[in-house]
Amino acid sequence: MYNNYLTQFNQASGLKMMQKNKKVKVIAVTGGKGGVGKTNVTLNMAVAMAAQGKRVMVLDADLGLANVDVMLGLRVTRNLSHVLRGECQLEDILVEGPNGILIAPATSGTQSMVELSQTEHAGLIRAFSELKTPIDVLLVDTAAGISEMVLSFSRAAQDILVVVCDEPTSITDAYALIKILSNEHGCYKFKIVANMVHNLREGQELYTKLTRVTDRFLDATLELVACIPYDNNVRQAVRKQKVIVDGFPKSPASLAFRSLASKAASWPIPDQARGHLEFFIESLLNTPGS
Repeated sequence: MYNNYLTQFNQASGLKMMQKNKKVKVIAVTGGKGGVGKTNVTLNMAVAMAAQGKRVMVLDADLGLANVDVMLGLRVTRNLSHVLRGECQLEDILVEGPNGILIAPATSGTQSMVELSQTEHAGLIRAFSELKTPIDVLLVDTAAGISEMVLSFSRAAQDILVVVCDEPTSITDAYALIKILSNEHGCYKFKIVANMVHNLREGQELYTKLTRVTDRFLDATLELVACIPYDNNVRQAVRKQKVIVDGFPKSPASLAFRSLASKAASWPIPDQARGHLEFFIESLLNTPGS
């Protein structure tokens, strides 16, 4: 009971701080199923938004199976586990990626990071409240599945970007994620990315398959915001540990990612914080005068 009170107190104080400061745009990139290209979408959006003049940070929220740093070929010596153990500050673990994006890396193969206690949640609050580096956008690359950690990061964001592929399991898992977030956590708006589609029509049909079910059974609004084409250059870029918007800037997928980045930059930030904002985002503020 006391721990719950402390968590609620930290949340309330953080929400008050957000109302007095310039807020950061926070987008959770999720999808339910693994292998849908969620991390690839996150990183290409981040690099494209940075190229458009935004100060971008990527939080690798797959806390037990991190791979953002690997995909970019970055050398990481410390991660969020070191912050939670009090060995360093959040500022100390940030690494710079393409176009100056900042990466807050997690760890891989550590079960304890998957099941954080309330005390450790509070530790993340403190870590982000002390962040001095000014940012405009935080992209949160969640883990696969519908664990409590995925749900927490998703409902903490201002926008939830659900990445879906034209596979039955992808559609089923995306629906399950949307169902839980809408029925149990008060999230009713979701932005859909149809990834690895062969043409625009296929992407729209994929979106229709999903909305046919959500419109019937859920009180949720879905918006198709991007159709990312299947592009062999994506695989080539991954092999080179680059994002496709850098490695193959004129390829079809690159153009689609840049379009999505421009669209995301225009999504409004709520004037007031939502009531169910959770641990880390409460204190994500630009430094004074930034």
